[in-house]
Amino acid sequence: MKAAVHAKYGPPDVVSIAEVDTPSVGDDDILVAVHATTVNRTDCAYRAAKPFFVRTATGLTRPKRAILGTEYAGVVSAAGANVTDFAVGDRVFGYNEGPFGTHAEFVAVAAGGPVAAIPDGVSFESAAAATEGAHYALAFIRVSGVGAGHDVLVHGATGGIGSAAVQLLKQLGATVTAVCDTANLTVVQGLGPDRVVDYTATDFTADVLKYDAVFDAVGKSTFGRCKRLLKPGGVYLSSELGPLAQNLVLPLTTSFRKAKVRFPFPKQDQRMVVRIGELLGSGDFRPLIDRRYRLDEIVEAYEYVETGRKVGNVVVDVVPG
Repeated sequence: MKAAVHAKYGPPDVVSIAEVDTPSVGDDDILVAVHATTVNRTDCAYRAAKPFFVRTATGLTRPKRAILGTEYAGVVSAAGANVTDFAVGDRVFGYNEGPFGTHAEFVAVAAGGPVAAIPDGVSFESAAAATEGAHYALAFIRVSGVGAGHDVLVHGATGGIGSAAVQLLKQLGATVTAVCDTANLTVVQGLGPDRVVDYTATDFTADVLKYDAVFDAVGKSTFGRCKRLLKPGGVYLSSELGPLAQNLVLPLTTSFRKAKVRFPFPKQDQRMVVRIGELLGSGDFRPLIDRRYRLDEIVEAYEYVETGRKVGNVVVDVVPG
């Protein structure tokens, strides 16, 4: 099969297309013929080994996993002897951080892992782009405890995480203020927030409104800058560790203060993917897709993601559709 492989850490051009063996299928696994995958910030971090500590999971001096990729959507082409929930021909999607391997024509995954059926009427491209951003957004919501009637600010509403968070918060009944740049005001307004703030025209941290939670979905702010936005008991959450990994320390030091920091550790299980599938099927969540590339253009996809200008998700078509 064809796959995007890398033998060392570094910039996008360490990745190349090669012929490799198709994964074997265990008794509890399914083999998925990948129709679409994505390149996201997670893939970029693992490819470059930045921050450095990711090497503790991926290999200290060189990558343990030659094929990256966390998101996928495709068709089951084989199923192990013990698999009962999926059959050959089923349309499925899922999230595979850790094992990776989705930047390829086939990927083998555990049938009991983060994989679920694609709802009728949902394309492979939308399903493939649904999991990474949404599972972080769901973790934000779970850890913060916000829901109907709460006021939430989402910084970075154009990204995969932020655009998912805006939609999922509105689905819960929260009042949402979305923060983005001038160029993407119309796109973000289409996600359904109650209010949009252009951070290029005004300092969003000087907002006169107060919030039950502030979600920094791009990790470009800090608790120090945003705590004045929080109501008593309000929560600040970021998708990144922050300067000197402060977002791992601040939850301990702010636990008894009026404004708190929480760090979301997302769940990566089948229940999570099933929930995202329900949201896709109901139309309550529609992942934004910025650009599409072919598998043999994946270096260009990496380069574009690393410009920081992507809006939503970058899809890679493995089986052009």
